[in-house]
Amino acid sequence: MEIESVRHKALRAFIETGNPKGIDARLVGRIRNIVAFLTAATDEGEGGVPPNFGFHRLHGDRAGTCATTLTRNWRLTFKLSDIRSIFDLDLEDYH
Repeated sequence: MEIESVRHKALRAFIETGNPKGIDARLVGRIRNIVAFLTAATDEGEGGVPPNFGFHRLHGDRAGTCATTLTRNWRLTFKLSDIRSIFDLDLEDYH
């Protein structure tokens, strides 16, 4: 899947250039792995294949948003479009 848009400024720079400035150093390796996995996936069904990425759909007022687990508090959140692309990718501490 292709990443159409990234909301988090430092995450966007990291994906485009590889420069981790502005991202907690403890998260960099895991973000790199998850982004590589998501861009290689062909559809949402592949999202849950590596269970250690914690792929899940959010509920309630966040319905329609997917998330993967980085650490206990940090998540990569995103939405999926009908054309198999990722948009509004964000780095969030939502706990």
